[in-house]
Amino acid sequence: MKTLSWLFAFGIGVSPTLVNFDAGPVGKTPPGWIVTMTHRGGAPRWEIRTDQSAPTQPYVLAQVSNDGTNDRSPLAIFEKVTLKDGDFSVRIKPVAGREDQGGGLVWRYRDENNYYLAQADALGRSVSVYKIENGRRIPILASARQDIPSGGWSILKVSARGSRFQVYLDHRRVLQGQDNTFTSAGKIGLCTEADSVTYFDDFRVYPR
Repeated sequence: MKTLSWLFAFGIGVSPTLVNFDAGPVGKTPPGWIVTMTHRGGAPRWEIRTDQSAPTQPYVLAQVSNDGTNDRSPLAIFEKVTLKDGDFSVRIKPVAGREDQGGGLVWRYRDENNYYLAQADALGRSVSVYKIENGRRIPILASARQDIPSGGWSILKVSARGSRFQVYLDHRRVLQGQDNTFTSAGKIGLCTEADSVTYFDDFRVYPR
């Protein structure tokens, strides 16, 4: 018997939330998620897929469109939580992409053109933090050089408190900084870049 469904939560928006996508629907976007995109290019495609390597089997959430348009950012935004401060993490598996291979966490999301983003890139061997303001991607810090396995799982985590944030890769802090652009609560979610095909599992939210 499965001990976790696709959504396991104690008082969404107040207490911890875990989404592991393990009740389907296979081939479709899971309920409670909004699919959108920053910049032009082919439409994003987020769907539940089977992956025998998934940390919590059998399913993952996959972004499978592979349009290589520069700065194209497919987004999957979780509707059920709005927060300003908290810790949130996801397991990321880069699968394919010639321009980019990786994925990221979105927080304080206002709309598809305004939010913060922490991104792990296997091809660029880096973890980066950006603010997307009026559709413009602006680096907040210099990227941290990191080995991120293509075809393997990594854990990306963001801890946000007021204007300050910390970014962790596999439980090790790799970046920290601050920015005052988006100071109010917003949605959180997932992101890929350009033609990156990426799988996600174990999306966790701990409001503070």
